Amino acid sequence: MKALNNSFTQFKAGKIKLEIHPTRSAAGEATARATAEELHRLDRLGTDIAVIFATGASQIDMLEALTSIPGLPWKRIHGFHLDEYVGLDENHPASFRRYLREKLTRRVNMREFFEIDGNAEDIEAFCEGYIKKLNSTHPQLCLLGIGENGHLAFNDPSEADFDDPKAMKMVRLDKECRQQQAAEDWFQRWEEVPEHALTLTIPTLFRIPKLIVSVPGSRKAQVVRRTLEEPLSTNCPSTLLRTHPDVTIYLDVDSASELQGVSLPH
Repeated sequence: MKALNNSFTQFKAGKIKLEIHPTRSAAGEATARATAEELHRLDRLGTDIAVIFATGASQIDMLEALTSIPGLPWKRIHGFHLDEYVGLDENHPASFRRYLREKLTRRVNMREFFEIDGNAEDIEAFCEGYIKKLNSTHPQLCLLGIGENGHLAFNDPSEADFDDPKAMKMVRLDKECRQQQAAEDWFQRWEEVPEHALTLTIPTLFRIPKLIVSVPGSRKAQVVRRTLEEPLSTNCPSTLLRTHPDVTIYLDVDSASELQGVSLPH
């Protein structure tokens, strides 16, 4: 069930495919290669490509590697992102719009990229328009992370709804989520993290045919174990990944350190 292949470990947990790589950068590069393969596959189908991109510390190595791979069909890609703080200036160091401009859209020539405007005057109208654009492109791939509290996008345990009737909504971020943002140095103190954010909901994410998930670092070790072992529950929203038909999670040895009976690469 758990096989060591070349310098990384591959195994399955339910429907989830997992890879464990020796280092954070190696995991990021592997995630980027898998993403590139999927983009080439979608390109060969001859239709436009729509991709949802995550942000945060978990995506940095992956995006650096992905945007360095030559020959990807960026000019056919409609890009979206998962979530954004409400009321945070778009030029703030923690702004996800700023993050994606610096690490993605200024590095590649994408056909178009739709940003989430957390400063929109009419939040509800913005969400309706954003989802209309998203649905019109039929996204085929979503790049994800998992929060320390198990959140997917900004669907924290207190806000997650596996049958959410909304496709996108404003949520209140819980303390653990806000503490994570400060611990990753996006803010000096957790109290500075905005209390609200806009996020795609879990049903929206799970309608996407393929999920590629990056979860590096020792701070994620506990939630990786919970994702694979705990009962399906909004107490740890990422447990629902076990029900998705095509999801691969990329780990490093630090984030895999609490898994039992798994051979770790060196």
